Amino acid sequence: MKNMDLKPMLKPESVAIIGASRDPDKVGHVILQNYINGGYSGRIYAVNKSADEIMGIKSYSSVLDIKDKIDLAVISIPAQFVPEALEECGKAKVRTVVVVSGGFAEVGNNGLQEQLVKIAEKYNMPTLGPNCLGVMDPRSRVDTLFLPTYKLSRPSIGGVSFVCQSGAVGSTVLDMISGEGFGLSKFISYGNAAHIDEVDILRYLMGDKETKVIIMYIEGIKRGKEFIEIARKITKVKPVIVLKAGRTAAGQAAAHSHTAALAGNYESHEAIFRQYGFTIAEDLSDLLNYAKILSSEPRPKGGRLAIVTNGGGTGVLAADATGLSGYLQLAELSGKSRAALQKTMPPLVNLRVPLDLAGDADEKRYGDAMSILSTDETIDMFLVIVLFQTPGADSRVAAKLISFKEKLDKPMIVLSIGTDYTRMHKVMMESAGLPVYDSPNAAIRSLVELLKHSIYLNRK
Repeated sequence: MKNMDLKPMLKPESVAIIGASRDPDKVGHVILQNYINGGYSGRIYAVNKSADEIMGIKSYSSVLDIKDKIDLAVISIPAQFVPEALEECGKAKVRTVVVVSGGFAEVGNNGLQEQLVKIAEKYNMPTLGPNCLGVMDPRSRVDTLFLPTYKLSRPSIGGVSFVCQSGAVGSTVLDMISGEGFGLSKFISYGNAAHIDEVDILRYLMGDKETKVIIMYIEGIKRGKEFIEIARKITKVKPVIVLKAGRTAAGQAAAHSHTAALAGNYESHEAIFRQYGFTIAEDLSDLLNYAKILSSEPRPKGGRLAIVTNGGGTGVLAADATGLSGYLQLAELSGKSRAALQKTMPPLVNLRVPLDLAGDADEKRYGDAMSILSTDETIDMFLVIVLFQTPGADSRVAAKLISFKEKLDKPMIVLSIGTDYTRMHKVMMESAGLPVYDSPNAAIRSLVELLKHSIYLNRK
């Protein structure tokens, strides 16, 4: 099947939960509850052979008994009963299906999984899974995750779509995203990729206007040639950040037992990613760090970095990371900037990058420095360090930086290290679209990936 239409799965007007249950410990109960409590405005149908009503919703013994058109069916029943339920979905002309049930190829039950593929293809019915979390779209309030909201916070609406082969990794990263400020467009967990795979998902997201950046966790690639074809096209349209698991023999074996993925040679995958402009993440934190900057910042013209700080030592660490990056270099301030800074800064401020505003720097000093440097043509990007433990650093500094961010046409990120008071201001800035990082290395590595993406786009 080519060009699978996933819109009915992510923007359904009606959904049937096959395996809906009154038992709070059952997967079908949690999924149904998510739809009810999450504000989904479409029509919800419960399917359970042993119940007439579940949580105030009429229950049907089969999806065939529902007279309405069903855009999405979510199947959460034991594996041996899934083929029959999927066949009934096909007969009922259900448009798309998510199979969250496990117990298929990941445990060696290949024959049962092949049955699902044959049924899906027979009815031309896009089917996600099995052995997956399914999908979530904060805009349409679709949420097939069988993880209750009190355990997994749901992210706010944003422009980053997350494609994940692993449900466990997916839930962890979603929880982390919910604590960040960039928000989520879509989450698609595809598990064993029996029918819908990463190629189908990328092809859909490439044309999705709500998706600005794509992050991926993958364990294997099923269709190498088709993946290369979509990779060649998609990175011209929007950034793709990928974390590929199964780099070692041990990891490849674990991937196969996890999602039945054929992980393949990592070096070959990496070569493809680099050739077609994918941003390569080394760990889960990279997925978030790179997503923040690629979804919010303009592409820089070069790698000349201005570091502005209220902590000398932290500025030195950032300078070291800059020098070791291989891509960035500290900016040399223009004579005009140095002259203007000399008039406004106290004598203890050295007029060079890193520009150390000293430990008593307040809103005015940050504002004066940024007003001058923002027009300096020798600077391509900014790293502003704010240590909120110092006397002058408070919400007024954060507000001042937000106001500069709104007017600046160059990349600008913040480095801020600390606990409760710092985190409060991190949320304040990130909610306004200003990326905040908690280590010099993370900040510099993210700026490097932003520059790499700019270089890649300029080659095309």
